[in-house]
Amino acid sequence: MNIFYNKEQARLRAFWRILIQGLLFLLGTTVIGAVIGVVAIVVMAATGQADLQLLTNEAALTEMILSLGGGWYFAINGIATVVVILLTFLIAGWLLDRRKFPNFGFHFSKMWWLDMAFGLALGAVLMFFIFLVELAFGWITIESFMQARDGSSFLSAISASLVGFIAVGIYEEMLSRGYHLRNLAEGLNWGPLGKVGGLWAGYVISSSIFGILHATNPNASVISTVNLVLAGLFLGLGFILTGELAIPIGLHITWNFFQGNVFGFPVSGSNTSASFINIQQGGADLVTGGAFGPEAGLIGI
Repeated sequence: MNIFYNKEQARLRAFWRILIQGLLFLLGTTVIGAVIGVVAIVVMAATGQADLQLLTNEAALTEMILSLGGGWYFAINGIATVVVILLTFLIAGWLLDRRKFPNFGFHFSKMWWLDMAFGLALGAVLMFFIFLVELAFGWITIESFMQARDGSSFLSAISASLVGFIAVGIYEEMLSRGYHLRNLAEGLNWGPLGKVGGLWAGYVISSSIFGILHATNPNASVISTVNLVLAGLFLGLGFILTGELAIPIGLHITWNFFQGNVFGFPVSGSNTSASFINIQQGGADLVTGGAFGPEAGLIGI
């Protein structure tokens, strides 16, 4: 009973695999975030738009970057995060998991892409129904259409958000379902749990981690965290049924994009840089989710 190493599988046990991959991902995102921030400040300082002294003031730095086009900062940071998680998957697959990259949920085929299309359609349709219900009950008021909030053009802002949410859908699903769920299910496949029990336990634990990781978002609450645990179960279902990340990634992308950039709701506590429909939210927070968005309300469930 070696708690660190599984001799039969010739690899570290699941807990250590998840821990090391998580630390690599955290280190990578921290470094890349710092690099993007420094490059942005240097470029803007060279063009007279910022002062290099901002490099020593994190709060002022963040506020300044967001005020000068937060949508594209979100997009660039998202793309960089996808690069980081891809690298951690390649490293973890080679050194920790002893599995090839496709085995994380990327066996690309015609069916994979059909599943992706299904996920994309599902996220859009579900958010459309949320919008219709809130509109019918008078919980939202439409104020304007096709408006950017970050000072840039609408086309630029909406394009940046689309790129950013595609990136979020990819890296969050790779981390929570592709790595956490898969490795937890394998690591818990022992004793009375067995294969099926281990899968269920991994499914619940990985979804709980997903919810907790959003607990520090703006306007988060106990209710929003519990709801996001349930959202993790919902997103993970496609992975459980197919063993692939196509459905979860597609669903995650359009759920976020249509929520924030089409219908104007907050997305996990934050407002987007532009939306096709700009609304004023009303109704009871318990139902609508209030400032956190539908994910924190009964309507989202």
